[in-house]
Amino acid sequence: MAYRSELSLPEPLEPSAPLPHRKIIRSWLTPLAQRSTWRAFALIMLDYILFFGLMAAVVLVDAVWLKLLAALAAGFVIGRLFIIGHDGCHQSLTENRRLNKWLGRIAFLPSLTAYSLWDMGHNVVHHGFTNLKGVDFVWAPMTQDEYRAMSPMRRVAERIYRSGWGPGLYYAVEIWWAKMMFPSKKIMGNTYRPVFTRDCLLVSGFALLWIAALVGAAFATGQSAWLLVLLGFVVPMVFWFNMMGFVIYGHHTHVKVQWHNEKAAWQRAQPFVSTTVHLTFPFRIGAMMHHIMEHTAHHVDMSIPLYKLKETQKVLEQMLPGRIIIQRFSWKWYFDTARACKLYDFTRQCWTDFKGRATSELRSLVPPQAAEAAARPA
Repeated sequence: MAYRSELSLPEPLEPSAPLPHRKIIRSWLTPLAQRSTWRAFALIMLDYILFFGLMAAVVLVDAVWLKLLAALAAGFVIGRLFIIGHDGCHQSLTENRRLNKWLGRIAFLPSLTAYSLWDMGHNVVHHGFTNLKGVDFVWAPMTQDEYRAMSPMRRVAERIYRSGWGPGLYYAVEIWWAKMMFPSKKIMGNTYRPVFTRDCLLVSGFALLWIAALVGAAFATGQSAWLLVLLGFVVPMVFWFNMMGFVIYGHHTHVKVQWHNEKAAWQRAQPFVSTTVHLTFPFRIGAMMHHIMEHTAHHVDMSIPLYKLKETQKVLEQMLPGRIIIQRFSWKWYFDTARACKLYDFTRQCWTDFKGRATSELRSLVPPQAAEAAARPA
C-alpha cells in the first residue's frame, strides 16, 4: 500500500460499494499526471534512432535472414513510435498543446497514421463512447442478426477477423485503409475537415520518401530494389498492422468485457473501468510497448503520460479491488478468447459463437426458453 500513503488516498473501495464518479477516481491519479518535455523528446529520439538504425541494417547486412529480423524489429519500433504519437494526440506527452500536435504527427509518420483523423476516431469516438454499439467502431462485435444479414464474402471476412489470426488484416482494412487514408464522404459524413486531407498527404509523402530511399539504397549497393522494398517497407508495415490489431483486440475483447447498445445502460456501467483489460506479459514486454497494455489507467484518465501508466494502474488496482479485468497473457488464453468472442447478444448481455450459443456469463435475467429461442438459427 505504498502508493496510498504516498498519494494520501482513501481506503480501497469494497467490491460491493457503488463506483465513485469518474472525477473522484481521476483525483486519485492527479499527482501522477505530471508531463515532462525533455522525457518526451528523449523517447521520440530514442525510437527514431532505433527505427533508422534498423532500416540501415536492412540495407547493409548481407544475410537475408538478418535483414528479415531487422525488418520485423523495425515493425515493433513503429508500434513504439505510434504509442508516443498516441500520447501526443491525447495532449499527455508535454504541457504544450502545439508541441504535442507536432510531436504526435512526427511520431505517427512511420505508422502512416493521419494525426487529425486518429484524433477524431480515437479521442472523440472511441474514448468518448467506449464499447457503445453503433458509435464506437473499434472491434465492435456483430449481433447474430447482423451476421446473418451479411453477404457470404463479408461473413468470411468476419470469421477471419475473429479467428485469432486476423487482427492485422482487420486493422489494415477496417480501420487504417477505410478510416485513416483519405476516407470517403460516406465514412466521414458531415465531419470532414481540410486538415484530414493535409494529414493524409503528409503520411503519403513520407511513405513515398521511405520507398524511394530504399530503391535508391538498392541501386547504390547493387541489391534488388524489390527485395529491399519488401523487407524495408512491406514487412515492417505488416508487422505493425498485426501488432496494432492485436493490441486493440486485447484492450477491449474478453469474456468479462461488456458491450452495450443503449446509451443509458452504457452510462450506468461506468465504461471507463468495465470495458478495458489490463493484459500482463512476462519478460518486460509490456514495458517495451511503453506500458500501453496498462489500459484501464489510460481510459480513466487520458492525460496520464505513457511513462506514468504503470504506477497509475497499480493505484487503480489497489483502490478498486475486484473491479478491473486483469489478464495474464498466454497464447492459450488468446485463442480461447478468439473462439468465445465471435458475436454479441445484447439481450442476454453475453458473447456468443457464430451460431448464437452463449460463450460467456449471461448478465441479464432472460428466461431459459427465450435464451434458447435467441440462440436457435433462423
